[in-house]
Amino acid sequence: MSESDYYKPLSVTVEERDHGQQVRTVLERRLGVSRKLLSRVKLTELGLTVNGERVYTSDRVSTGDLVQVRMEKERSDDILPEPIPIEVVFEDDDLLIVNKPAGIIVHPTHGHYTGTLANGVVHYWQERGEMVRFRPIHRLDEHTSGLVVIAKTPYVHQQLSEQLQAGTIEKRYLAFVYGNPEPSEGTVNEPIDRDPERPHIRIVTPEGYSSITHYETAASYNEGNASCVRLKLETGRTHQIRVHMKFLGCPLIGDEMYGREGGHGPADEVAGRQALHAESIAFTHPMTGEWMAWKAALPEDLQRLANFLEG
Repeated sequence: MSESDYYKPLSVTVEERDHGQQVRTVLERRLGVSRKLLSRVKLTELGLTVNGERVYTSDRVSTGDLVQVRMEKERSDDILPEPIPIEVVFEDDDLLIVNKPAGIIVHPTHGHYTGTLANGVVHYWQERGEMVRFRPIHRLDEHTSGLVVIAKTPYVHQQLSEQLQAGTIEKRYLAFVYGNPEPSEGTVNEPIDRDPERPHIRIVTPEGYSSITHYETAASYNEGNASCVRLKLETGRTHQIRVHMKFLGCPLIGDEMYGREGGHGPADEVAGRQALHAESIAFTHPMTGEWMAWKAALPEDLQRLANFLEG
């Protein structure tokens, strides 16, 4: 294999404090490379080198040595490329951030092998001659619009997944709901789990997993009959915002699964889907160490809903 078969290498120069340490120790300490990733790269010819020579993870290094990790380029061969338009918000060698429209699922699932965001992204990369595997850091429900972050290498995926687990990725959402939350801003700290009688539904239950949602009311409509709420997640449980807003007595407009009792109203019809938008995301770029933030404007369908509610 040649260097062109690998992604851009991760490099670290051994400092005096690392002299005599094992390769794996230096890479874990300096770059946070996981043992799982090391176990993969060490099997390839150029996966793990010191001063250009192939080494084992247990080999010792000396001050001034150049240690490099190379990951083989991969394709998502199980995902059919399709010319589905995607809105690219940001892209570099390490990340792709897209603004997902409502009505499209992120990743192929049983019964949904085509027409997904993944199919469109794989086609986009193929057209550009890039060999990249589709690795989303998080997902959005089919009928939620907004920002989705996709890692372009295994290392970036690992690093961002760790940020997600640590709660250092800031994800903010905008929702249109029935009623006004009381108080107008606060935190919902209520555990969530599957409904034992309907496993596809999530409910607030003492036996559930820790789930924390911060919210603030951005606008109130029609004497408090509806409102626009900004939300920030500390945890990322399935359907968390929808479940927590229903728990507050303010279900999302247009939500088929967790909507208000009594059937559809005019606002539901205008929305045409759950009125939820992932409007911003911010985190530390794994390769540059820079804190970066991105925002996606309110899509047309939710802007129509806002205009209707303002009436």
